[in-house]
Amino acid sequence: MTKASSTVNSAPRRGTGVRDAAAQATRKAILKAATKVFAKYGYDGGSVEKISKAAKSYDRMIYYYFGSKEGLFIAVLEGIYREMDEAEGEIKLDAERPVETLTAVIRFVHGYYRKNPEFVTLLNTENLHKGRHIAKSLRAGEYSSHAIAVIREVLASGIAQGIFRGDVAAREVYLLIASTGYFYMSNRHTLTAFLGEPLETAEAVKRWEDFSVETVLRAVSVGSTTALTSPAS
Repeated sequence: MTKASSTVNSAPRRGTGVRDAAAQATRKAILKAATKVFAKYGYDGGSVEKISKAAKSYDRMIYYYFGSKEGLFIAVLEGIYREMDEAEGEIKLDAERPVETLTAVIRFVHGYYRKNPEFVTLLNTENLHKGRHIAKSLRAGEYSSHAIAVIREVLASGIAQGIFRGDVAAREVYLLIASTGYFYMSNRHTLTAFLGEPLETAEAVKRWEDFSVETVLRAVSVGSTTALTSPAS
């Protein structure tokens, strides 16, 4: 009796583990498919049917895990923000070298937008909807606060060394960095036609990134560019 009871009790635990793993795999597949479908068709064109087909799943599973199409879209937005936040966490901060560290942050942001075009496309889609979906997220603020905290730490170090101005807020610096990277990537096709020169070549991209770095450093500096290249010891 005792032996049989032990066998029965242990079976659900093994089964539950397998079911949990399968459930996580299904949810992950749906999120991955939804990210691609929403990036390609937008929110309105990204139907539940298209997503379930791309995920090799069923419509009912989307409703089961995410409640609705909007719930799934919010999860996608949270996912792309979380991935960028995790990537930002890999940036090596050196409080003794604020100029170099801030430069690394700027180059990271520009590079991330280029390497993750779906991120830009999805944010464009959400902005067309005036941010009404991401506004319902309980986690979005967590990811932006980390990015601003990193910049705040770098600015504080530069201020302490007499390199950076003390009247510049981390929020404004973050917006400046994000805008120089995001606008270029988001509008590169139309700007190429408007300006009559390609903006996706390696040379053009590097020239803009270098200019953006210089712009941000000038904006936060208390002195000239010469002072920026020679931080106080």
